[in-house]
Amino acid sequence: MKTRKLLLIFFMICPFAFSSFTNLYKTMNEKDLKVVISTSYGDMKIRLYNETPLHRDNFIKLVKEGYYDGTLFHRVINKFMIQGGDPNSKDAKPDAMLGNGGPSYTIPAEFNAKYFHKKGVLAAAREGDNVNPLKASSGSQFYIVQGKVFTDAELDAIAARTGHVFSKEIRDIYKSIGGAPHLDGSYTVFGEVYEGLDVIDKIAEAKTAIGDRPVQDIKMTIKVIE
Repeated sequence: MKTRKLLLIFFMICPFAFSSFTNLYKTMNEKDLKVVISTSYGDMKIRLYNETPLHRDNFIKLVKEGYYDGTLFHRVINKFMIQGGDPNSKDAKPDAMLGNGGPSYTIPAEFNAKYFHKKGVLAAAREGDNVNPLKASSGSQFYIVQGKVFTDAELDAIAARTGHVFSKEIRDIYKSIGGAPHLDGSYTVFGEVYEGLDVIDKIAEAKTAIGDRPVQDIKMTIKVIE
């Protein structure tokens, strides 16, 4: 299976970039933070993981600022994922090349073995290893996995190619609801859709043009679920 690369511009990692928000929610208890992404195709309700606090808090900060409102799902690949979060996509012309926008910082990777690329997860896009060996995440761009169902033979082939080990539990999920296992261990997964999985399928089936951008703009707004 040919691996698709997520396209992102690379920014220098600033150790102080998170000083304004890493402790925003430390007075809160460990209840799950949730957001809703609204589109013309419907709503997706997402639970953010407490085990990835840098990504969680950054995402909540941007959502509260209205950063994502009016942006597009600018890159859509059926049976793989839907990607958004580029501020340059707001009111972008039809021929505009998108995928390079974002704030002037990256987020350190927060890999957690119990979170993997099953269908419906929210993960951070990033630039490739050749210029980003620490696998730091984009400050704003994200993708939601649609993926496909895999067989044991296909998972064995991915494991042989990537060196990533899939447990029986994870294999069973990839063989039932599906996902994008070739991305495991390389991109930070920091949340999952708990309501509105069908919306992912609807968006992923949209007709696209060059650069995998939907022919008809798919705008979003994101709000915190209080």
